[in-house]
Amino acid sequence: LRPPAGSCTMSAAEDAEWLRWVTKQFGSIAGEDKEINLEEFKTALQVKESFFAERFFALFDSDGSGTISLEELLRALSLLVHGDEMDKLRFLFQVYDVDGCTGAAALTHCGAHSPHAGNGSIDPDELRLVLRWCLRESAIALPEERLAALTLALFEAADKDHSGSITFEELREELEGFPEVRENLTISAASWLKPPLPTEKSRRPRYLTRPYWHNHGTKLAFLGGYAGLNLLLFALAALRHAGLGGWVLVARGCGQCLNFNCAFLAVLMLRRCLTWLRTTPIAKVLPLDQHVVFHQLVGYVVLALAAVHTGAHVANFSRLAQRDGHPALAQYLLSARPGAGGLGGTASQTGLALQGLLATMLVFSSPCVRRSGHFQVFYWTHLSYISVWTLLILHGPHFWKWFAVPGCLFTLEKVVGLAWRRGGGLRIVEVNLLPSKVTHLVIERPQYFHYKPGDYVYLKIPAIATYEWHPFTISSAPEQQETLWLHIRSLGQWTNKLYEYFQQPESLSPEPKPLSRSLREKRCRRWAQVSTGLGETHRLCSIKCYIDGPYGTPTRRIFTSEHAVLIGAGIGITPFASILQSIMYRYRRRKQSCPSCHYSWCEDLQDEEMMLRKVDFIWINRDQKHFEWFVSLLTKLEMEQAEQEPGGRFLEMHMYMTSALSKNDMKAIGLQMALDLLAAKEQRDSITGLRTRTQPGRPDWNKVFGKVAEEKRGKVQVFFCGSPALAKVIRMHCERFGFRFFKENF
Repeated sequence: LRPPAGSCTMSAAEDAEWLRWVTKQFGSIAGEDKEINLEEFKTALQVKESFFAERFFALFDSDGSGTISLEELLRALSLLVHGDEMDKLRFLFQVYDVDGCTGAAALTHCGAHSPHAGNGSIDPDELRLVLRWCLRESAIALPEERLAALTLALFEAADKDHSGSITFEELREELEGFPEVRENLTISAASWLKPPLPTEKSRRPRYLTRPYWHNHGTKLAFLGGYAGLNLLLFALAALRHAGLGGWVLVARGCGQCLNFNCAFLAVLMLRRCLTWLRTTPIAKVLPLDQHVVFHQLVGYVVLALAAVHTGAHVANFSRLAQRDGHPALAQYLLSARPGAGGLGGTASQTGLALQGLLATMLVFSSPCVRRSGHFQVFYWTHLSYISVWTLLILHGPHFWKWFAVPGCLFTLEKVVGLAWRRGGGLRIVEVNLLPSKVTHLVIERPQYFHYKPGDYVYLKIPAIATYEWHPFTISSAPEQQETLWLHIRSLGQWTNKLYEYFQQPESLSPEPKPLSRSLREKRCRRWAQVSTGLGETHRLCSIKCYIDGPYGTPTRRIFTSEHAVLIGAGIGITPFASILQSIMYRYRRRKQSCPSCHYSWCEDLQDEEMMLRKVDFIWINRDQKHFEWFVSLLTKLEMEQAEQEPGGRFLEMHMYMTSALSKNDMKAIGLQMALDLLAAKEQRDSITGLRTRTQPGRPDWNKVFGKVAEEKRGKVQVFFCGSPALAKVIRMHCERFGFRFFKENF
């Protein structure tokens, strides 16, 4: 329904293409009678509520027959697509004028004095009715008093002559204050009526662009070095065994690469060492953020090398077995023979065992196993790495040289972790069950537990699962001394069991450990529930748990950035919650006040550990309930910045609700205008209660990043935590604008 950008008309070719497309779409949804009835129209329009479908249907059905023919559809749509701004405004007015005229004549003739116009005005009851359906269409739930306030705000603004009703001219005049809406009026849900946009082909592949290499340089350099080292090791081993046959060269070359890669697998999972490396200059040249991804990649390389290594040896044994006087192939593979390699000539047997263990680990490490409620299968089969390394030492005479240093570091990390875990469990002292099945755990903080904003820990709760450890980002600030916060979204088997466990307190057994007086007092109220207006349930408790960590993440770079853009999608806000709270604590520490006039301000936040000049925080949520997780935190942040900083606001917040229809959709334009007017009047958003206005729909990344680039506050770094699909989109836009991109990985 939308004309090409910057034009209200189409060329002859575009018009013909549009006509063919609409005719095709009409044929795909119309019945055998070549007419579209109301139910078919609702399905095609993809609206959530029937109100707007019925209004649009009535306006399109010019003869009042109860069905829409192709001729009626084309006549009505032509006015909206080819028509000028006034045609679209008249259509919008008729949608809101519930007791006004219907049919295609409404698009061209209905006005204040038209015989087709009914009363030709919108009264408060009509406006309230339409706004109520707008709220439902955008999946926004507001109490009746807020709906009344929205209706009043929009009605008072549009009723210029205070006559008690809104005329077409008054609506047109009010829309002049929203130019971006007037230029792009559309029924966006009717995607079946829009021809697909032509795909733009880049002149050169994305992988050859400078921005791509700017964002992926360290990773690509690392992969290049890794591949080059493997080729070098293969070549050197093959040259040392030249003259022994081609199969032997392949086997020895792969064997040398396996020595390196099997030891390198341990290096990539030295989480404590990698966390320490993040504090050193080497973090700028090594892709430490992708260590888990590289661990998976090296695992696949090991399996491939092992398969080729084994196949080459089998082929060589088969060649030898065909000679006179040599043992059969089965004896080569299944019998220990002096000089065959390995401890006691057991290279063949240990090699076959290794091949089986590696294949088993690969199968049960796949995402379909780990994320389908079979985490324990993954956990126990992955513990066979102990057997793999033991067999490798028995199998290869030189593997111990490669494994000595990584193996000692790996063992040391495990011993430190085990000592930390055995040193006494911690207690979950409070649980908050939040909307959308989010569990907020408040845990005792150990005395010597130091971490950075955005770090994560591994958590084990024996009452949920005896052996399972799961990683979760710490959502509290390091400056919060007494407790740790974890916000856990129920997405898998373990997290769902956690949420259900705290929903059913009667199923819990008493804790045998003696409690202090303060904890006994809490225990007496252990499962006292307090339900809030936000749908939260608070519980005081004393549940044993264990944590392992902390471990660093890419978000540690935030405080050394100049202009940081933090993007969280849904529960992806958790690492940024810790960071934002830490910023708030630093504001409090540096807040100064004049003793005479009591004017307060903050000193410059920049120091040797924090180079930030500007922070843009973007939070994208699907629906209204998801904003309730951190509303109190964000409210405090806004209060801290109530006074405008001399150089501009240090922290800017941007909220997006993807289920809400955009401002230029006819089904939501009135609601979004009312929300804007009421937010300006009350200085708070009706959806979240924050001062920051919640924007409907998805962010326009070109506009968002374009504004960031215009501010010129220093080098921009974008930090994202959320779905991989959205990460890919944001990464591509970062490459276009030349921003560094970092994604949270576990």
